[in-house]
Amino acid sequence: MCPKLLYSKGKNSISKTKSCSFPLFVLIEDLNLKQKVSCYLPVLCLSKIYEKLLSFLYPTGKLGLTVNVALRFRHENKSLTIHENDLCLFVVVVSGETGCGKTTQIPQYILESEIESGHGALCSVICTQPRRISAMSVSERVAAERGEKIGESVGYKVRLEGIKSRDTRLLFCTTGILLRRLLVDRNLKGVTHVIVDEIHERGMNEDFLLIVLKDLLPRRPELRLILMSATLNAELFSSYFGGAPMLQIPGFTYPVQTHFLEDVLDMTGYKLTPYNQIDDYGQDKTWKTQKQGVRKRKSRIAFVVEDALEAANFKEYTSQTRDSLSCWNPDLIGFNLIENILCHICKKERPGAILVFMTGWDDINALKDQLQAHPLLGDQSKVLILTCHGSMASSDQRLIFDKPDDEVRKIVLATNMAETSITINDVVFVVDCGKAKESSYDALNNTPCLLPSWISKAAALQRRGRAGRVQPGECYRLYPKCVYDAFADYQLPELLRTPLQSLCLQIKSLQLGSIPEFLSKALQSPELLSVQNAVEYLKIIGALDAKENLTVLGHHLSMLPVEPKLGKMLILGAMFHCLDPIVTVVAGLSVRDPFLMPLDKKDLAESAKSQFAGRYYSDHLTVVRAYEGWKEAEREQVGYEYCWNNFLSAQTLKAIDSLRKQFLSLLLDTGLFNDEQNTCNEWSHDEHFVRAVICAGLYPGICSVMNKEKSVSLKTMEDGPVLLYSNSVNGKESSIPYPWLVFNEKLKVNSVFLRDSTAISDSILLLFGGNISKGVLDGHLKMLGGYLEFFMNPALAEIYLIVKREFDELIQTKLLNPKMNIHCFQELLSAVRLLVSEDRCEGRFVLNRQLIIPPTKNLTSAAPPPPAPGMISRNGSGPGGDNSKSQLQTLVTRAGHEAPLYQTKQVRNIQFQSTVVFNGMEFVGQPCSNKKLAEKDAAAEALQWLMGGNQSRPEDIERLSVLLKPSKNKKQHR
Repeated sequence: MCPKLLYSKGKNSISKTKSCSFPLFVLIEDLNLKQKVSCYLPVLCLSKIYEKLLSFLYPTGKLGLTVNVALRFRHENKSLTIHENDLCLFVVVVSGETGCGKTTQIPQYILESEIESGHGALCSVICTQPRRISAMSVSERVAAERGEKIGESVGYKVRLEGIKSRDTRLLFCTTGILLRRLLVDRNLKGVTHVIVDEIHERGMNEDFLLIVLKDLLPRRPELRLILMSATLNAELFSSYFGGAPMLQIPGFTYPVQTHFLEDVLDMTGYKLTPYNQIDDYGQDKTWKTQKQGVRKRKSRIAFVVEDALEAANFKEYTSQTRDSLSCWNPDLIGFNLIENILCHICKKERPGAILVFMTGWDDINALKDQLQAHPLLGDQSKVLILTCHGSMASSDQRLIFDKPDDEVRKIVLATNMAETSITINDVVFVVDCGKAKESSYDALNNTPCLLPSWISKAAALQRRGRAGRVQPGECYRLYPKCVYDAFADYQLPELLRTPLQSLCLQIKSLQLGSIPEFLSKALQSPELLSVQNAVEYLKIIGALDAKENLTVLGHHLSMLPVEPKLGKMLILGAMFHCLDPIVTVVAGLSVRDPFLMPLDKKDLAESAKSQFAGRYYSDHLTVVRAYEGWKEAEREQVGYEYCWNNFLSAQTLKAIDSLRKQFLSLLLDTGLFNDEQNTCNEWSHDEHFVRAVICAGLYPGICSVMNKEKSVSLKTMEDGPVLLYSNSVNGKESSIPYPWLVFNEKLKVNSVFLRDSTAISDSILLLFGGNISKGVLDGHLKMLGGYLEFFMNPALAEIYLIVKREFDELIQTKLLNPKMNIHCFQELLSAVRLLVSEDRCEGRFVLNRQLIIPPTKNLTSAAPPPPAPGMISRNGSGPGGDNSKSQLQTLVTRAGHEAPLYQTKQVRNIQFQSTVVFNGMEFVGQPCSNKKLAEKDAAAEALQWLMGGNQSRPEDIERLSVLLKPSKNKKQHR
C-alpha cells in the first residue's frame, strides 16, 4: 500500500501545464513501517532551500537566464558554444548531512518546478546511485511519497532489471547504466537534469562520468548538473567545474551518541585477551582462523595506527580497560566483542534494529553462524539476523527493509554498501568495525590486491548516520578515539587504486580521444604506468589495434556490462557453439565458489569435489559439471539432496543460474547466436574446444607449469614463482600433465596467488592465445614479446601460423557479420579442432619441459620406442644418437667458438642431468641413468633446437654453422 500523504498527484499530472504548489510533507504515515515518520525537513527550511536551489540552477547572471528564459534557451539556442569558464552556471554542488532528505526530495523539487512552469512533459531527470539496491530502494520510496506505483512518473534501471514507462520523468539508475546510455546517445538527448548522488565515494564510474559530463555541458547548455553527497569536499568539486555554487543543507536526524572502543569496554565490562580476539571462520575456513596468529611483521592495518596508539593516554579509564586496550589487535574484526555488544543491546537497551558493518562476505557468514549458535541471539523468536552484500540477489537484499514483529529485534550484517542511500528506517543502533575491503593496484608488477583497510572519517560519519533516523540512536565503534583521529579525511579515489582496462575500453567506445589525455582531465589523474598497462592489455586481447583504435571485437566488448576478458569468452562461446558451459563458467567467475569445505567432513567434501574435477585439471570445468548435475537434480526435484550430498551451496548455484539467464539475454542482443538449443550448443560436449575458449577469454593470464619430483612449480611473466589458492583442484595435484595454466585473476597477499585455473596444451595456447611472431630460427615461434617460446619442426610451425591467421580472420568476419554461418568454414574448423584435440599435452614444444611418463613394469628391460620423425634421438639408436656430442662440437667449432662444455649433476638416486654450454647459451637435457647418456641427451637437446627438430644431415651442419653468431649474453634454454 502507498503511504497516506497530505496531498497526492495523479499519474497524468506530468502533462498538465497549470501551476501547482510543491508538496512539502509534514507527516507521512508509512503503513509498511507501522509507525509515523516525521518529515525530513521543516516546511519553512525546505521552501528556502528549494528557492536557493532554483536560483543556482537557473541564475540571472552572465547569460541572463531566468527559469523561462532558460527553457526558451533550451529550444532556440542549441548551437551556442559555452566557454569552460561558464560551466559554473550549469552545475550545483549540494552537500547535505545524513537525514536531510536530499536524495528523495531534490529530484522531486526539480520535477515539480518543471511541471509548475508548464514544461513537465519535456522534463527528464536522471539520478545516479553507486549501487543497485540504492537505485531500487530510493525510487520505490519516492514513488510512494508521490502516491504512485513505481514505473509511472518515477522509475529505476539497474543492470538487466528495471521498471519504467514512457511517462517516467524521474529515473533512478546506477552510474554504469548512464554510461551505457552515453554509448548510444552521446548528447543525452531529451535529458534535462543529471543528478550524481553520493559523489564523495569517488568510485571509478563516478569520476569517469564527471569528465564526460564536463565535456558534454558546452554542447548541451540547457542541461543542468547537480552533484550531491552527505560528506563532501565541496570545494574540490566546485573548483573542478569553474567555481560552481555550493549549497549546504543541514541534517535533521535525531542525535546519535558515539561509543569508542574504550567506552564500550568500560560500559560492558568486557575484557580483551590475545585469545578471545581470534575470529572463528568456521570449519571450512580453518586456515583463515589459524592465520590470525602472531605475525612476523606488522600488517598495513596495524602500521597505519601504530603511532596513534603509542601516543594515546587512557588514564581516565579503569585498569581493566587499559589492560584490554594494551593487547587490542587492530588486524582482527572481533567477532566475540561484537557478540558481547549485541547481547548488551538486546538485554539492556530500548527496542530498535541493529546494523553491523563488516568487511566482506566471509566475515558476514562466519559471524552469522556464530550468532545463530548463541542461546539468545540465535533464538529466532526474539532475534532476526539478516545479511546485505553486493553479490546477493535483489529480492534477498530487500528483506533488510522489512520491519519484524514488535517482540523481535532485527540485526543486519552488511558491508559498506549500507553506508549511503540505503535507509533502514527502524535502525537505532550501529556497530562499526572501522574497516572495509579495498582494492589496490601495483602498477609496477601489474598485480591487484584486495585487503582490509581502515575506512575514512567521511565513511565513519556515514555509518554513524545510519542510526537516529526515527529516534535517538547509538553508534558503537570497535576502535579507539585515537585511531579514528588518525583516519584519512576521505578515501583514495578508485581511479587511483584499481586496474583500468574496462574504463579505457569505455573511453574508446565513447570516442573520447587519446586515453592518457582524457584521463588527465580527471579530478585526480591515475599513474601513467597504470594507463599503459591497461592499454597494452586491451591490445593483447584484440580490443584495440596498434594505433589504439577500437576494433570490431572491442566494440562488441564495450556493449557487454562485464569485464573485457569475460565478455570475450562469452562472445567466442556463442560464436563457436559451445555456449552452455561457457556461460556457466562466466557466471561462476562472477560469484563465490559453490563448493563447501567443512573441517569435520573435509575428506568427504574433497572426495565429492574430486568427482566433479575428474582428470580435467580445471576449476572452471569442475564448476560446470557441478552446475549441470544440480540442474538435473532440480528437474527431478531433488536439488536440496544433491547439494547436501555433494557439499555444494544451493544459494551460490541459484545465483549462477540467475546470472546465466542475464548473460544469455545480453548475448541475444548482439545477434551472434540464436536461441536454438541444438545450434548454440553443437560443440558444448567437446571438452578440448571448451577449454580452448576459456583460454581465449583469460589470456594473457598465463603461467608455466614445471613438474618437479613431488610438486609443481608455477611462474608468471610479471611475478616469477606464484601459488594456487588452496581450494583450486590444481592446487592439490603433485603433477599436472599440461605445460600451461590460464587463470582468472591473481591477488597479492603475502605471496601472489592465482585463482580459478584451467590447464591447457601448447596447441590451445598457440591458436586461441594472442598474436604469434616468428623467431630468428626456423620453427621458433614467440608470444607476449618473446616471453613464451615454442620450438618445433619448421613445417609444423608454418601450419600453426597459417591456421592461426585464417582462424583469426574467421573470428573477424563473424564479428562483422553476426548472421554468417561458420559452417561455411568447415575445413578450417576441423583443422583447429584436430590440432586442439590431438595435442597430447606434453608441452613438447617447450624446452626442458618435464614429460610425465606413466610407470610401466620391467622398465629396464623394455625396448625404447623409436624416435618420432624429425626428432633427435636421445638413446643413441637414431640420427644424431651416438654422434650427438661430436656433431654439436663440429657445428660449434666450425662457427669459430670454443668446444661445448658439459656440467653434469646427480638429480635423483640413480639419475643424472647434464647442461651443455656454448656461445653463451645453455641447454638442459633430460635425466638419464648415467653421466654419459646425460651429456648425449643435452647435446641432442641443443641440436634439436638448432635444427628445429629435423634429422641431422651434413648440409644442416654447414647451414647452422653460419647461424651461430657470437653472443654476449648468457641464456639458459628450458
